[in-house]
Amino acid sequence: MPAGSEKGTVLSFFYYRSTAIKQEGDFSIRLEMERDRMEEQTQLEKATKKNTFFSDLAEVLETIFVSVFIVIMLFAYVIRPVTVEGQSMEATLQNGDRLLMTDLLYTPERGDIVIIDNDHSYVYDENGNLIEGDGLPQEKRLIKRVIAVGGDEINIDFNTGAVSVNGEVLNEPYIKNATIINEGAFLSYPIEVPEGYYFVMGDNRQNSTDSRSSYVGFVPEEAVLGKAILRITPSNFGGIYDNME
Repeated sequence: MPAGSEKGTVLSFFYYRSTAIKQEGDFSIRLEMERDRMEEQTQLEKATKKNTFFSDLAEVLETIFVSVFIVIMLFAYVIRPVTVEGQSMEATLQNGDRLLMTDLLYTPERGDIVIIDNDHSYVYDENGNLIEGDGLPQEKRLIKRVIAVGGDEINIDFNTGAVSVNGEVLNEPYIKNATIINEGAFLSYPIEVPEGYYFVMGDNRQNSTDSRSSYVGFVPEEAVLGKAILRITPSNFGGIYDNME
């Protein structure tokens, strides 16, 4: 073999060997770079997931805070719980019943069950003038049903128990017994309810101190604390106006 050929073979071997080593080194560098890129991507995904978790948590906490705030405001200024004491609203309401009351933009209407402040009473004297008296000595919060509003004429026949408003006998399926007891607040009937006042009675007509009594009489508008809208007693949850018809 010529000497030149042997030398060329050796040179070619070292050339290809160095080229292979260089390519191997380049491959290792690329592999390392790819590994670093994947690690960075993994770290980025972890950071993104972490940020998403905290973002979702913040949204949940914000929703809970807003909901709690709304509930607090609702019960503080719009809806309030009250408890029935006594038997005067039987059979519609029972002693111990828990109710929700609202006074938001409320104007009492006939048939409404209302909670009233009984600090004072208002009746007519013998000359037909409206005079102020004392309310019940102990019970200062009463729950009754609105029977007549300002400007209405109310008449009660204590012999038959019939109650009339503006000449029309009321259909009262909600009462427990007939209205046959006159507690003496007014000298005679019919009477006209003054504007801005209400005539109220309990559904248990024979066991209720209400507008028929001089301790209650007419109830002024400002003494109406609100309307009962729902019974929330766990054992008897539901509406309280189902017996209106």
